[in-house]
Amino acid sequence: MTDPDEDQPETPPETSIQRALRLKQAIIDARPKPPRGGRFQREQAASIATGKSKPWMSR
Repeated sequence: MTDPDEDQPETPPETSIQRALRLKQAIIDARPKPPRGGRFQREQAASIATGKSKPWMSR
């Protein structure tokens, strides 16, 4: 049979910038995420009153 490596085109070696970006993304992805949906999301949405983030909209 054929070697599976033969089907893959050769990729150039990773640059230092690409490596740093890959490591940074891995660190960001590993961080704990806030809970999604349910009561937590409703509480977060209710805590911000409409227009509070746009003070120029008030009279």
